[in-house]
Amino acid sequence: MIANRHRTEFPTLASGIHLLSHSLGPVPRAARESMLSYIDAWEHHTSEDAWATSWWTLSRLVGDRIAVILGGEPGSVQIQPNASIAMATVASCFDFNKGRNKVVTTALDFPSMEYFWDAQRQIGARVEVVPSSDNISVPLERILDAIDNETALVALAHTSYCSSYRIAARAIVEHAHSKGALVLLDVYQSAGILQLNATGWNVDFLIGGTIKWLCGGPSCGYLYVRPDLQRDLRPRLTGWVAHDSPFDFAHAPMRYARSVRRFAQGTPSIPALYSAIPGLEIIEAVGVSDIAAESERRTQMMIDFAAERGWTINTPREKSQRGGSVMIGVKDAPAMVERLAERRVFVDSRPSAGLRMSPHFFNTDEEIAEALNILAELID
Repeated sequence: MIANRHRTEFPTLASGIHLLSHSLGPVPRAARESMLSYIDAWEHHTSEDAWATSWWTLSRLVGDRIAVILGGEPGSVQIQPNASIAMATVASCFDFNKGRNKVVTTALDFPSMEYFWDAQRQIGARVEVVPSSDNISVPLERILDAIDNETALVALAHTSYCSSYRIAARAIVEHAHSKGALVLLDVYQSAGILQLNATGWNVDFLIGGTIKWLCGGPSCGYLYVRPDLQRDLRPRLTGWVAHDSPFDFAHAPMRYARSVRRFAQGTPSIPALYSAIPGLEIIEAVGVSDIAAESERRTQMMIDFAAERGWTINTPREKSQRGGSVMIGVKDAPAMVERLAERRVFVDSRPSAGLRMSPHFFNTDEEIAEALNILAELID
């Protein structure tokens, strides 16, 4: 059990039982202070140069904190406007008109990934979407079989937004590398709730954002790039911040930074960085290993409760294949979301998934039990 849940750091928890970390984490109390410090720096820009004193290095400092949560090394994460831009930056390193041009995805990935890779067909990409027969999981063998000698990139959600299915990252990376392909994992639904091991998996790219399990604000995405791969890539989606000497304001051709900053674009979203810091500090203080262990226990408790009542469970039962959410099938899920909100239990729903319910470190066993009993009452 996590002894200090930092509940007092989240004022909105007083309004009810928050089981929405898969969508939007509760705002930390310190976020207001952090945003005010941004305003102060901006306000005093004329007398004390905010860029020189803090803003220019802020992306690197926040990126290094995220790298620890991802199981990566310092200097491996570049802050992005959002996960879609992070993915597009990676894609811009490839030429799909020559040589390898196949991209492997799955039917359980977030729609942004599907939309983006479908659009790349216009520039020569051949996209294979590995199907799911039950809308819950995709057998590992199907993914491995789809990766061949013509595959350039395997781009998958590490944990699915619609079922909480978790792929076998290490096995996929090893197989992809044996075929000469690179691997991008979307860890938006993993970072902050599961123990990740970017270095140990030898994964090439990770993308995500802070707004969910990391208790941060929007518009703060991130891109992890394997350190020994960084200098080999030349992203076409680029900007002045990615230049080796950005303040030279030199003309083209581009001279990329000799660090992960080469994957940046234009001016970073400074307010988003300030909004992310308090949540990262709390996650660090609690510890991802403790968070992951308790999440595993809590999601099992929820699954057992549902199974005893014969409810439809749209989440893997096997803990090694499960993320931090549990999906429960109910009739008219949007209406049930509203009825639960009236009882101060906050969840959401997605088509085919049913209710999405996600306990995090700040929750207690008592309120998880209360939420489940209220749901049982409403279903009955």
